[in-house]
Amino acid sequence: MNAPHTGTPLSPVPHEAGSATEAQSPPGRPPGRVAGRLVGGVIAATLIGVASFGSISSANAGQDIHSSLTIVAPAAAGGGWDTVAREMQQTQRANGLAANVQVVNMPGAGGTIALGNMTRLEGRANTLLVGGTGLLAATIQYDSAATLDDVTPLAVLFEEYDVIVVPADSPYATLEELVSAWRQDPGAVPWTGGGSFDQLVVTDLALAAGLDPVQTNYISSDGGGEAVAALLNGTAQAAAGGYPDNIDQIESGRLRALALVAEEPVPGIDIPTAREQGYDITLANWRMLAAPAGISDNEVDELTELVGDTLATPEWSAAVDRYHWTEQVITGPELAPFLDDEHARITRLYEEMGQ
Repeated sequence: MNAPHTGTPLSPVPHEAGSATEAQSPPGRPPGRVAGRLVGGVIAATLIGVASFGSISSANAGQDIHSSLTIVAPAAAGGGWDTVAREMQQTQRANGLAANVQVVNMPGAGGTIALGNMTRLEGRANTLLVGGTGLLAATIQYDSAATLDDVTPLAVLFEEYDVIVVPADSPYATLEELVSAWRQDPGAVPWTGGGSFDQLVVTDLALAAGLDPVQTNYISSDGGGEAVAALLNGTAQAAAGGYPDNIDQIESGRLRALALVAEEPVPGIDIPTAREQGYDITLANWRMLAAPAGISDNEVDELTELVGDTLATPEWSAAVDRYHWTEQVITGPELAPFLDDEHARITRLYEEMGQ
């Protein structure tokens, strides 16, 4: 990837679905109907994106970033990317960092519709795009024309970790017990997850356990709620999902947490990491901000400072605690190598999945 401008590094704040799921044919329904519905959905999302793009173009024309700023969430309202955008909007408004901050939802194709539209805003410094692991994965999964090389990455903001869970009445009390049964008969242990990122985590675990990911029985769910339901009704025996999405079920005793997918133990989360249990899987669901291509070095510096000021507020710190995010700020000269490494890592996982 192209190296981003090495602007002023952000200072860490003291103290963490727009994921695409795969369409499948319902029983008894011809595949052509699903294909038609999928194409129709992409066309509809594209039209929404174009309309939103037009509103951004007209609203931001000639405006200074502190007087007019648009934050694009590349998914529908209510998801993880939308949450980041709206928390940033409220924080900037509350602290007078920008006078007029609007959030535009631009869903479709795992975020690549919004990414493609960002390429049409070249030179417009007062537009920010929320992205992250899911968006990077979507550019690989869909082989999209637009990639992160076509925008100006500014900063990774935080990470959100997956947790490996089973139903409370599961016979598997530890990660090792679950993996042992999985090794004996890979297809007999059905997995689920709330999106494509969760499937990448399951794939990574399979590789660490010496299993062929292609043999994994993975049942795609449309969001974390559906994944939890699949566990509780017996459709699936294990799942990977975001810790914030599962914490209530874990604390209520309905789900048993076997492992946290993080590089090291996280303060406040009393779950052993997979790495501590001998499985070196650490893929994190990080979130980032990017600006359009073609902006000046001074504009990059100004936007980087704005993001840093936003992260340094009490309001943002409260959001980090509220959503169980783990702050992991990456910018400047460290950002490009990080994105390159993540691109290579996720590409390898999709190859292992046979995609």
